[in-house]
Amino acid sequence: MAKRIAYLGPPGTFTEEAALLYDKTAQFIPFPSIPAVAVAVASGMAEEGVVAIENSIEGSVTDTLDLLIHESGVLIKKELVLPIEHHLLVKPGTEASEVKVLYSHPQALAQCRQFIERCFPRVEVVAALSTAAAVEEMMASPHRAAAIGTSRAAELYGAETLAKGIQDQAANVTRFVVLASTDHPPTGFDKTSLCFSFADDRPGVLCEVLQEFAQRNINLAKVESRPSKESLGKYIFLIDLEGHHDDPSVSGALQMVREKTSLFKVFGSYPRYGVK
Repeated sequence: MAKRIAYLGPPGTFTEEAALLYDKTAQFIPFPSIPAVAVAVASGMAEEGVVAIENSIEGSVTDTLDLLIHESGVLIKKELVLPIEHHLLVKPGTEASEVKVLYSHPQALAQCRQFIERCFPRVEVVAALSTAAAVEEMMASPHRAAAIGTSRAAELYGAETLAKGIQDQAANVTRFVVLASTDHPPTGFDKTSLCFSFADDRPGVLCEVLQEFAQRNINLAKVESRPSKESLGKYIFLIDLEGHHDDPSVSGALQMVREKTSLFKVFGSYPRYGVK
């Protein structure tokens, strides 16, 4: 029986493309939101799930970070990197001058901001749950509409491609992660993602944690913060580091960080992109 992989649907999204890149033999199950994908994995409806976590233009995908921070039952098992090319899609026969409404996912709209501002400054912009859902809504709209989506979505829903490669930066890539009930065994070329926060805000508290990695020569690939959602001014710090949580040096650092923090959570260790 084929492995079941949940993804942000409907068919035709970039997430589906990433899932196909990961495992073409799987049974793919679309879900309407990133949290729903995580729930599907945690509940056993799917063995794995694919969600976007970071874009080279717009940065982190906050829905994915929030579910990793605040929800349990899933870990990161793998990362994938996919080039992202956005297309302007319309109902067949629609001219650009006729477009009154533009649909797409907020991330896609943000990644094509310059194109929209220059070519459609007076068009009503409507957010959709995904780029594929945007194409569905556009095709069903009673108005002369357009959508920003994928070439596969155009094929699936019978849309016409009016413009190609409309993203603000040509080198536009998105990092996706595979969620599962367990993370990946060590490969020797790994990455570990985690989060932490502090009970007390005092000078040097973050530096003390970062020094645990520095003194063990552990490279930090990414450091950022997210609001804790508990109170204004309280933050959760997120780190991607090179190494596996089972590596002795990483394990020792993580134990010290755990002791210095009030919230500590490892999202998983997994092969860095490019490792099979």
